Amino acid sequence: MTNTELSSFLGHWLPRLEGEMRELLASHEPAVAAHYAMMQYHMGWLDEHFRPHQAMAGKRLRPILCLLGCAEVGGDPVQALPAAAGIEILHNFSLIHDDIEDGDDTRRGRPTLWALWGMPQAINVGDGMFALAFAALQRSSRRGVAAEQTLAALDIFTQTCLALTEGQHLDIGFEQRTDVTVDEYLRMIQGKTAALVGGSIAIGALIGGAPREQAAGLQRFGHAVGLAFQIQDDILGIWGDPEVTGKPAGNDILRRKKSLPILYALRHAQTGADFAAVLAGKAERSQLRAALELIEQSGARTFAEREAQRQHENAITALKAALGERAGGSALLALAESLLNRQA
Repeated sequence: MTNTELSSFLGHWLPRLEGEMRELLASHEPAVAAHYAMMQYHMGWLDEHFRPHQAMAGKRLRPILCLLGCAEVGGDPVQALPAAAGIEILHNFSLIHDDIEDGDDTRRGRPTLWALWGMPQAINVGDGMFALAFAALQRSSRRGVAAEQTLAALDIFTQTCLALTEGQHLDIGFEQRTDVTVDEYLRMIQGKTAALVGGSIAIGALIGGAPREQAAGLQRFGHAVGLAFQIQDDILGIWGDPEVTGKPAGNDILRRKKSLPILYALRHAQTGADFAAVLAGKAERSQLRAALELIEQSGARTFAEREAQRQHENAITALKAALGERAGGSALLALAESLLNRQA
């Protein structure tokens, strides 16, 4: 599939995905209308007064991977729409709870749910979206998906949910530590990022009729893509162009985020102590130049870029094993390439 064909695929399926999600998150009765309106606010469909609005939304990467996974094994993506919607709803549930746990009061340029309506309501909205994510997958039978395939998809979905909580557990724990290692960080992003990317593709493949072994191979592909995706995010969080990313230069350094390049620089034999001393000071722009010089001297950028490339190569190997000769022309490969080389 060429980039043009991939764009055409997205143009056709993204509106249908959006429709599926809007149906799932619709208000069911007046008494609880605000509960669902808060969900719709988070998704970017309403403003804080619950009026129709189109705010900046996420990339919809995970549900698109689910639909592509279905198409790549010869299935009809329409059958995977409920699962794809459930995957994106699950992802957004995790973001709502992340915002609370991290104390972030803005997301995508708008106040977060808890910042507007308080933590109790935001937690409850997230819980509602978690339940609706499972309800979405269970609607697969309405699209002609066999019970056996639905149960297999739900098994992966459940394991993915558990992996998300494991990753978040590690991430929260890292906030109180100064000795986090690179290996520990990679284990954390396996849960927070890679598990859902891999699970999305595998679920789509199972719904598309793939044997479990092939679906497992595609899951390994997605897992590696997820790791490369997160590491690329870490690189952009420090060296990304602010005009492209929409974030200040060196944003992750200013936030004291424990990303891969920062952890590598902190443990570097020659520059680690000086870099740690700079980070221990006030998070001011006057300190940013010194931090950027030290992190460059440590070789952290080169290390992160090589690690992202290594995970990308692992993904290609897994895709070839799963699809054989078709891997070279696969839309999954084209998407993986675009994610590795993205600038935002």
